[in-house]
Amino acid sequence: NHTAGSGFILLGFSDHSSLQGLCFTVFLAIYLMVLTGNGLIALITMVDSSLHSPMYFFLRNFSILEICYTSVTLPKMLLGFLMADGRISFLGCATQLYFLVLLGSIECLLLAAMAYDRYVAICEPLHYTLTMSRGLCIRLVMGSWVVVVPVQIGQTYQVFTLPFCASHDLHHFFCDVPPLLELSCADTFWNQVVLYTIILVFAILPFSFIILSYINIIRAILKIPSVLGRHKAFSTCSSHLGVVTLFYGSATVVYLKRRSRDSGNIDKYLALFYTIVTPMFNPLIYSLRNKEVRIALKRLLWK
Repeated sequence: NHTAGSGFILLGFSDHSSLQGLCFTVFLAIYLMVLTGNGLIALITMVDSSLHSPMYFFLRNFSILEICYTSVTLPKMLLGFLMADGRISFLGCATQLYFLVLLGSIECLLLAAMAYDRYVAICEPLHYTLTMSRGLCIRLVMGSWVVVVPVQIGQTYQVFTLPFCASHDLHHFFCDVPPLLELSCADTFWNQVVLYTIILVFAILPFSFIILSYINIIRAILKIPSVLGRHKAFSTCSSHLGVVTLFYGSATVVYLKRRSRDSGNIDKYLALFYTIVTPMFNPLIYSLRNKEVRIALKRLLWK
């Protein structure tokens, strides 16, 4: 009764058994949109010389990260719809959890780096080229990986060394820390402490940095004398703000609200926003709101 050798069962959206075919079709379409949209963003920012700036360097890394992030959960969910089988092995669940929390933490840090880039561009434009050098951009991206990888290895190990008792049914469509802790028959106090500490360091602090950056950005924009200048400055930030709102809005509710027995279904639907909806809308937000990306995309399609 105290092993998880047989793995877990991802219940996902099994309560809508009559809609499994429709769900498969919808989520397959979403996955293809994520792959195509973010892949195009990554491609045009790589091949188009006019987009070889720090802003688009971060956008390229963010788009690649979004493809990886959705690929951690969506293929398994699609297979579950297709085979009507939500079983996942113990090792498979641990692997999925590790890459989910790893990529999610890196995404938070990358969003903060993108906010810093916009802050320097608008508040210190004369020092932008010197400050946002290629070396700094690479260090910010690589540093995110170096810092997060060992921390998330430790958290994953801590979660999967717990004893899991009785039911192994996860009321979710992927393996996540809170629902896994609910299945453990051991005291999970220190696991909760570690979880909230990691959320503080890799989510709340970057979000606070983003907020402070935009407070200074808004102050700088309001000082611009021309309406056209203010509009142009704000338009370079609006896409990033949209992605931050989608990602943090849903993730904050899921991880920081008090969990209850009845919150499982709500958490599932909210999780769709930061794991699937945000990656799907990311290329739409940046292509529709960004004139340079639209022009580069037209050039690529023309070629």
